[in-house]
Amino acid sequence: MVDPEVSILLHCAHWRGLLENQVQVELSDRFNRHTDPFLERHINKVWTERLSREPWLFNGAKFRLHSFCLASPGHLCCFRSDRAEQQGDHRGGGEAAQDCVDIINGCIVQTADGGGVNQKVLSHFSPTCSCSKSQLAPAEHHPSSLLTLRLGLTCYKDYLGTNWSCKVAELRQHGQEEFGDPLALLAQPLGVGAVLCTRDGQVVFIRRSQRVAEAGGCWIFPAAVCERLGEAAGEEQISVVMMQQRPDAVVSELFSSVCAEIRDEVNIPLSSLGAPVLMGIALNHTSAGRPSAEFYVSCSLSSDEVRQLYWKGGAEANESTDAVFLCRTEVLQLNRSSPLWSEMCPSAKGAMLLYQTVKPEGKPNSKKSPS
Repeated sequence: MVDPEVSILLHCAHWRGLLENQVQVELSDRFNRHTDPFLERHINKVWTERLSREPWLFNGAKFRLHSFCLASPGHLCCFRSDRAEQQGDHRGGGEAAQDCVDIINGCIVQTADGGGVNQKVLSHFSPTCSCSKSQLAPAEHHPSSLLTLRLGLTCYKDYLGTNWSCKVAELRQHGQEEFGDPLALLAQPLGVGAVLCTRDGQVVFIRRSQRVAEAGGCWIFPAAVCERLGEAAGEEQISVVMMQQRPDAVVSELFSSVCAEIRDEVNIPLSSLGAPVLMGIALNHTSAGRPSAEFYVSCSLSSDEVRQLYWKGGAEANESTDAVFLCRTEVLQLNRSSPLWSEMCPSAKGAMLLYQTVKPEGKPNSKKSPS
């Protein structure tokens, strides 16, 4: 099932998702976006115009996904964040996604060919990558770590001025010509989202308010548009140097932010949520391939209890206007021909494809409530 709005950059079907102790981060200024004076003036202009129309918007620090390293049985693979698998048939267990990738100790890159995507396997690093070999060398791994996310810093203002800019095609072309990377000038903030499943096997969808900056009126999963990453360090005061002192805290923030968004948007107490399971990363092609880490979170409450809490309203009740519940069987069968699909935002579609591929319910230790 191919949807032009979304594709899967990474899935963790082999492990049925990853827990917090299986993920680590590598933080560096090298992973920030490139820039120039013209681009900065353009970003400031876009931000000023956007604030004049939507004065409730606010800027904030975000993590920028540059690339990642994913371990697989007997191998370690390095990927750039613009290299996504175009998903076809999402069969049980993710066989289709696994079959389309040749895994070698190097970088897997993809090139368009006849409207599709073909895999090219390089013995070392992609010649189009703007980082040197030392910059992309595998990080020192924690014994339990299976995934390393390479992160820089960006902000919401830069996201609107690059990924959402009317000049995004020019920025991609300039990035390719100047730095050998079409994403070099883009903000590429890493969002988060969660497929939330109740005790009685119902998956929760919420409809975004028309007043939000992105995906207004669309059905999403809670936290599909992340607005929390970086807040713990004081928004714009956050720095890469600060984060490098506590990489474990960055991973913890990434996982805990999902549960915090569920609490604020759906009004479910943290004590009722299981430990988040990272299913993978999806790309939203309506915003120039913006990445989003998608999680599975179980809930100890029934769908009726969640519905009652939702309508009481949480801290961010103004960001959504309705909630619906679908059983797991219906969710696993959702596709482009389903009426609901056309009303889902791209991030929710990506989370759905990952849920159908990874099937994370059986992940050991995913029932433990977050601290």
